[in-house]
Amino acid sequence: MERGGGAPPETLREEGQLGCVPPPGLEASCVKKSSWGFLFTGIVGGTLVAVYAVATPFITPALRRICLPFVPATTKQIENVVKMLRGRRGSVVDVGSGDGRIVIAAAKEGFAAAGYELNPWLVWYSRYRAWREGVQGSAKFYISDLWKVSFSQYSNVVIFGVPQMMPQLEKKLELELEYNARVIACRFPFPHWTPDQVTGEGIDTVWAYDMSTFRGRETRP
Repeated sequence: MERGGGAPPETLREEGQLGCVPPPGLEASCVKKSSWGFLFTGIVGGTLVAVYAVATPFITPALRRICLPFVPATTKQIENVVKMLRGRRGSVVDVGSGDGRIVIAAAKEGFAAAGYELNPWLVWYSRYRAWREGVQGSAKFYISDLWKVSFSQYSNVVIFGVPQMMPQLEKKLELELEYNARVIACRFPFPHWTPDQVTGEGIDTVWAYDMSTFRGRETRP
């Protein structure tokens, strides 16, 4: 006598196996979502790396004991610096050259000019600007910490400093500069030197210090 109603075991196994397989559309959707997820993660990760690479050179100086922030020179400040350079000879160096405006302006006046800047992005941008202005032959830019460079080879030194660094920089330049050198300070004067010339007002004020005057006073009894 036949037992009715039951399906053969083989059929049940086949149906069970078929029940575990997702529909073709659902499987493709899962793969597509996974691909988009990897792509999104890659974009976010790459963006964060790029932001970190660009921002770090600007943020790191702020963490140093003496911070020299990048603040672009105004047009009037540049004019006042150039005014203090007129009649001068020899090379010019901008200590903390930022985007290269002072160096390029000095090069246009016929000086062999150089800039030292710790931020590599600003140095590369300065080189591009010098090339665009046609003075790349006489305007040079270097990635370097100003405290690790000797400025003895320069006859004219320009500095956009901050009050915290001026006493230490004053001592450094006293030791390194030649008798005929001139130091041009922008925004903040040196604490112990007496300027030979002053021009401008407010944030555009520029002070010029001649080492010959300073050393002449130093040798007096």
